Amino acid sequence: MAEENKQQPQEVKIELKPEVAQGEYSNLAMINHSSSEFIIDFAHMLPIAPPQIFSRVIMAPEHAKRLLFALQENLVRYEKEFGEIKLPQAPQPADEGRTIAPFGTGKA
Repeated sequence: MAEENKQQPQEVKIELKPEVAQGEYSNLAMINHSSSEFIIDFAHMLPIAPPQIFSRVIMAPEHAKRLLFALQENLVRYEKEFGEIKLPQAPQPADEGRTIAPFGTGKA
């Protein structure tokens, strides 16, 4: 009887709208947080124009950690298939130890 009460996981269908399906190119992400949320601003930085934010994602800390784990897992699989991703030499930090470099320096 206990087995009869177990609920089967429900399949969630997620819609991908055509205007979102093409995606946006980003070579810069800025991350901030408070005690209750993480804010990720995605931008593109071109040599001829100042960086421009085109998308902001706000998520709970628990979801940010799940995103971190999902990215780590996918990077491991990517590097097993295609080889190690090489990062360029990191620029020296500007004031207050902050730097604007595409997706940071890769160091925690």
